[in-house]
Parts: sequence; structure tokens; C-alpha cells
Amino acid sequence: MLLTRDGQRRLRVTLGAVALGLMALSALMLVRATQGIGAPHWPDNIGVYLLGNWPAPFGIVLVADRLSALMLGLTAVLGLCAWIYATARWDRAGSHFHPLFLLIMMGLNGAFLAGDLFNLFVFFEILLTASYGLMLHGSGKRRVGAALHYIAVNLIASFLLLVAIALIYGLTGTLNLADLSVRALALHGADRQLFDSAAAILGVAFLIKAAAWPLNFWLPNTYSEAGAPVAALFAIMTKVGIYALLRIGSLLLPAGAPAAFGGAWMFPAGIATLAFGTLGMLASTQARRIAAYAIITSSGTLFAALGMPGATLTGPALYYLLSSVLALGALFLLLELTERSQSFGSDVLAITQEAFESEDTDTADLSGQAVGVPLPATMAFLGLSFFACSLLIIGLPPLSGFVAKFSLLSAALRTAEYGAPTANVWLLVAAMLISGVAGLIALGRCGVRLFWVPEDLHVPSLRLNEAIPILVLLSASILLTARAGSVMAYLEDTAWYLDQPGRYVEAVLGQDPHVFPAPAAGHGGPQ
Repeated sequence: MLLTRDGQRRLRVTLGAVALGLMALSALMLVRATQGIGAPHWPDNIGVYLLGNWPAPFGIVLVADRLSALMLGLTAVLGLCAWIYATARWDRAGSHFHPLFLLIMMGLNGAFLAGDLFNLFVFFEILLTASYGLMLHGSGKRRVGAALHYIAVNLIASFLLLVAIALIYGLTGTLNLADLSVRALALHGADRQLFDSAAAILGVAFLIKAAAWPLNFWLPNTYSEAGAPVAALFAIMTKVGIYALLRIGSLLLPAGAPAAFGGAWMFPAGIATLAFGTLGMLASTQARRIAAYAIITSSGTLFAALGMPGATLTGPALYYLLSSVLALGALFLLLELTERSQSFGSDVLAITQEAFESEDTDTADLSGQAVGVPLPATMAFLGLSFFACSLLIIGLPPLSGFVAKFSLLSAALRTAEYGAPTANVWLLVAAMLISGVAGLIALGRCGVRLFWVPEDLHVPSLRLNEAIPILVLLSASILLTARAGSVMAYLEDTAWYLDQPGRYVEAVLGQDPHVFPAPAAGHGGPQ
């Protein structure tokens, strides 16, 4: 795509469709493989790929297990929907949208598969570099201001991440996550204290990316000013930081999880983040800022749940992660459509008409025209979709948001049996219930302003490739509800697997680069 001109839009769209389609298919196959379904058949259902055929910990290793496959599948669904939405018009709001979009998808996929800290850092930088360009996509004074703030904060986080990686490598002589889990056990005295300090710096870098309070003041402006498909994709960006904390924290569990990876630190950070997001939702009057604070609330809920002792809340927390990302992605796409129904009429565009100037003959005649056509029952579609997103975020029945929060509350009440402080249990329950009430007030007030109060409401014009992604994301949430039993069983198995890091360590360090798969019957080849 980088070798093609911006005017060759059809070629770029075709390449993007093929690439994202293959990515989604690969993610589905990995999800099935980590359940022991289909081929290949991996020991313990953990796939280990040695790049260059160098054994771990000396070479680069990619690891696909239940957690990484789950995140890959979620990324594929959200990314494909955001990209389809963008093809309606947002990809023409600036240069190089499609290659930047594929680069950020590459960074997300790589971060979830990376088996060592340095390549985790590399893939973080790939996705962040692409996100800088996408954040600026469409231009505008407010968007540029928010993007510069976003870039500055993430550059600081990346610097902290690199410093922590250098310290850890200097102490242990390895950056492979499995090998690090083993070597951390052998550290004592001053070396152990320095390792804990380096891990704390590492944790702070991840907490910035995961939008934990008080390191999340950059998020509301960034997410509310980004273009609709970009903001929808950003819904999973904070979860990359949470994934990294969960992955590294689970592997360091036998050695004693250092600060920022242990529950003693993560739980209060989660409660503070949850409170900050709740107050932000109540204080905001703009719909996009409410959605941005809802992302902070979801991060706080995950931090607090994962900070509880044991693995009781891990499965429900992962279910909540799935539901919240799908709901918030759909909400960001939906809010851009509802803006077209406001006082400026159906021809109003969220980006300037200059954005549509292009050499592409397919797009050169868009200036001055409505985007798309009024679909049948457009306002009913927008209203019902907003209602569904609200139910998912608040956690009211009958959708997956209710299943997620009910499971979290039920599991939290059971943790007292495993030694969790009673005060922490009731604090988590109260914080989740209060955040749900605050979400009901904020989103209810927002819905009234968007659909009920305006006297000059116009039926907006939209295209099918703008409506279908929202329907897909909401349908995925409905499917999560319908298959809640089987999905929760998969996530509970994932939680149990994370609580036994020895399986991951054995799979990675025990992978022999000289052992080839057995050939099919009737064919020769190495055994």
C-alpha cells in the first residue's frame, strides 16, 4: 500500500479487505487451535513459533495461548468493523489511512503474540506510531492539539518502558518472558530490590497505556477528538496495557509479583480509576466525552477485578473485557452518525468537505453532496442501537453487559472464601454498582439530548457500510449473551491456565527447533 498513490483507492481497499479478512480467519483458527479443535494439535494447546528456528530464550519467539488467541479474535472483529466503517468516507479524510490502519493492526497482533519484553516494546511502538498518524487523520485544530498531547504522553511511557527493559536485561541477562519467570526466582538481596524497581517502572509504563488513574488525563480529549473509526479501534488500545500487566504478572507470580503487577497495588489503582471514570461520565455533557470516560471506567473495573486474590475473578473479568470493547467500539461509531441528525441537517459532515478532494474518480464528486442515502427507519436504528450500547455499558439485562457485571459481582462475593479482605470485596461491589447508576444517568441524559429534545432533528444520510459494522458489533454482544455458558467456560479455563504459569514456561523453553512435525502418511520427510 505504501507503494501506491492515495488516488488508487480501489486498489488499497481491495488489499485492505484481503489482509483483514485473512487476519480474521487466522485469529479464528488460533482460537480453535488453543481449544484443541482442528489442526494443528499443540501440546497443552499452546502454540510456540521460533522465528529463525533459534531456541528460546536466545531467539525471538511468538506464543499463541488461550489469552493471546482471545485478544487476537477480539482485535480482528473490532478492527474489521472499524475499517469497513471507514471506507464510507473517513479513509479519504487524509493521506495513507489504509497502510496506517494495517500497521496498527500489525502492532496489536504482535503485542498479543510477543514472547519477550523487547519485541513487546517493538510492537507497542509500531501500533503507537501508526496511532499517531490515525489520531491526526482528518486534521482540525482541536484534533491536532489532542494528538500532540497523546503523542507526548506515550513517548514518555515508551521511554520508561525502554529504561525498565534495559534494567531487567542487565540484571537477569534475558528478556524472554518464560525465561524471566525462572530467573526472577533466583534473584535475592540487592538484585531482587533492583529487579522490583525495574518491574515497577515497567508497570507504570503499562498503566499509562492502560489509562489507570492518575496517569489517564490524556485519554478523554484524545478519544473524543479522534475520528469515529479511529476512536472505535482505540477502544482496545487501553486493553493492550491490561493484557501486558496480566501476562507478565501471571508469569512472575511464582517469584512474587512486583509492584504494579500484584493485587496489593492493582486493586486500589482500579478503584481510583473506576471512581475517576464515574465522576467524568457524570460531569460530561458531550456524548463522545461520556464514551471516553466509559473506557476509563471499564479499565478501572478490570484493574480492580484482576487485583483481587486468586483467579476467581479473572474469567468474569475477561468476559467483561470482551463485552465492554464491543459495546464501546459500537458506541463511538454510532455517535458520529447521530451528530448528522443535529441542527445543521443531514448534509453535515464530521470532517470538512476539503477532506474529500481526491484524484480518485470514485470520490471526486462527493463535495457538496450528502454522504449516503436515508435508509428505512434510520432514526429507529440509531435510537435502538444507542439503547443497546447503553445497556451493555451500564450492565442492565438482557445483554452481555449484565452477564459480565453479574458474574463479576458473584465472583467477588465468593473471594471472601479464599482470603480476600471483606472490605475490598464490598468496596468493589459498591464501586461497580455506583458506576452502573452513574452510567445510567449519564447515558440516559445523553440519549434525551440526542433523540428526544431537539426540535430540528433531521434524518441523517448514511451508507450500508456505516450501519453494518454497528450491527455486527452489537450482534457479537448478543452472541456473547446467547453463548454465555460456553464462552464463560472457555474464559474460566483461561483463568486457570494463567494461574499455572509453569505450562507456558515449559511450552516455550521446551520447544525443540530440531523436532519437525511428523509427515502425512505415504510421504517421506524428517521425523
